[in-house]
Amino acid sequence: MKSSSAPKLDTKTLDKVIALYDGKPGMLLSILEEIQRLNKQQCLSSPVLEYISKKTGVPLSRIYSVVTFYAFFSLKPRGKHSITVCRGTACHTRRSKNLLDYLINILDLKEEKVEEGEKIFLTTKDNKFTLMTVACFGQCALAPVVEIDGSIHIHMTENKLKGLIEKLKRETKKK
Repeated sequence: MKSSSAPKLDTKTLDKVIALYDGKPGMLLSILEEIQRLNKQQCLSSPVLEYISKKTGVPLSRIYSVVTFYAFFSLKPRGKHSITVCRGTACHTRRSKNLLDYLINILDLKEEKVEEGEKIFLTTKDNKFTLMTVACFGQCALAPVVEIDGSIHIHMTENKLKGLIEKLKRETKKK
């Protein structure tokens, strides 16, 4: 599985992060999380994963297993802001698909052909927003649920989304 051409971190930084978590419980997850956080594009490139494998002795196949299992990790560059729409049963029955379609429209994202139930990962041309889906946040009683930049928003509506996205766009213009 190849990732896009995301810039890789320098080996000096990688070595520091690996040394920081070496031998500790949850070592691999901690290393991957920290390295992704340090990457401006918030992703993990193939060369970086290969380097981690060599330095830690963890088989590359296991590293890819972890990275592709957890929705938090990404092999593709992300936008400055990330938006994740829950597509679990409770959210689906409370119209999360409409929220997803609304976001695709207002962010002017070109959705590639996606089969029902497939994960979505779309980034705006200006790299300001990445839209993703997740199978379930586990917040079913609060559906529909949308996560924006790590904050969970419950009982989401198109009007609430519109306000949140407009606020992010204004903040992004100021910077």
